[in-house]
Amino acid sequence: MALRPIRRFPDNVLRQPTEDVKTFDADLRRLVEDMAETMYAANGAGLAAIQVGDRRKIFIVEGHVAGGAEDAPPVVFINPKIEWLDEEQETTDEGCLSFPGIYVPIKRALRARVRALDVDGNEFVAEGEGLYARAMQHENDHLINKLLIDYVGPLKKQMIKRKLERSARAEAEEELAD
Repeated sequence: MALRPIRRFPDNVLRQPTEDVKTFDADLRRLVEDMAETMYAANGAGLAAIQVGDRRKIFIVEGHVAGGAEDAPPVVFINPKIEWLDEEQETTDEGCLSFPGIYVPIKRALRARVRALDVDGNEFVAEGEGLYARAMQHENDHLINKLLIDYVGPLKKQMIKRKLERSARAEAEEELAD
């Protein structure tokens, strides 16, 4: 397993089209293991493959968020399709590993059902509510190139871009100082 760099906005990789997974092999397993290690290292609740520069349609959701035990492995969604979203919605602040330090109020369905494949190519259906439903919707957005910044108006977009630019400059200065 290895940590992979998380692509941050405005990296254009985040807007590249994703592709269905057709091969279920050791390379796929390695990617999923790396994604899990990367997500946990960044204290995330989910991660899409495109966020680590891989264009395959894959996302993971932290196992505990998905309703498992504290130490449950992440749930892996390959070629996911949202089958159903509850009409009841809630607006809550969301963060994203590709937008560090940025939180945006987003209205999402309280419950969701997603059909996907696991790492062995077996189909399953996941139903979730609350944070789990929100995480599935958020990570699926990455697979259709919809980002956190797409949920805000033009003024807030400019504020987010400036904040991320300042953060990137500060990180670059810290790296030079080391």
